[in-house]
Amino acid sequence: MKLTFLGTGTSQGVPVIGCRCAVCRSNDPRDNRLRTSAMIEADGVRLVIDAGPDFRCQLLRADVSRVDGILLTHEHKDHIGGIDDVRALNFVDYPTIRPVDIYGTERTLACVRKDFDYAFAADKYRGVPEIRLHAIDRRTPFCIGALEILPVAGHHSARFEVTGYRIGRLAYLTDFKTIDAGELDKLEGLDLLVVNALRFAPHDSHFSVDEALALIRRVRPRRALLTHLSHEIGLHAEASRRLPAGVELAYDGLEIETNE
Repeated sequence: MKLTFLGTGTSQGVPVIGCRCAVCRSNDPRDNRLRTSAMIEADGVRLVIDAGPDFRCQLLRADVSRVDGILLTHEHKDHIGGIDDVRALNFVDYPTIRPVDIYGTERTLACVRKDFDYAFAADKYRGVPEIRLHAIDRRTPFCIGALEILPVAGHHSARFEVTGYRIGRLAYLTDFKTIDAGELDKLEGLDLLVVNALRFAPHDSHFSVDEALALIRRVRPRRALLTHLSHEIGLHAEASRRLPAGVELAYDGLEIETNE
């Protein structure tokens, strides 16, 4: 199984427009972060988790021309804003048109239908994205090709639910602020846990680094990577030295190979 970090930044990305902090002016490419997204490849299946506003740039950078499914974590624009760009994937094999399958909760898909209503119109104009929506139940595993996917339920805040995903011994959680004890059972026996950590200071709707580390200590994966990092995390090189062994900051373009 191969995991590629397409983006590891927050809703504003890094650098932030107009910001003159040391991180936003850094020459270290690890400090340049597109909106959070990841790609998983295993058993001939290629999945992308979230399609935010940088989706087009991310697929070009990773040289991707085929996606077997997009897993959505929630409905915020930094996670669904680039869905229109699946149009290019639809027409790679033109004149054959290949719809893109998108998976998410009913609430998330309702937002997709609203924001991209032209893709679902009865009388579509030529060139709209061809999308097939699949509602998931966060209590029930589902399959895409040969891959079984286990949803992991959490909360972004009291108002917003968020869904993580476990595939084999890899789990990917972003935009979590809380997770119920019962969901932790789904994270047992992981080789790799990816979890959001916005910054070292607390935040109302995202794990801080300390909160992410607390989850890591409870779950005890063999390796953990932090994503959804704001410029307030600090410079990659300096912030990395503040982390315990076995925990690292992810960065755009990082590729991880696992045995599964």
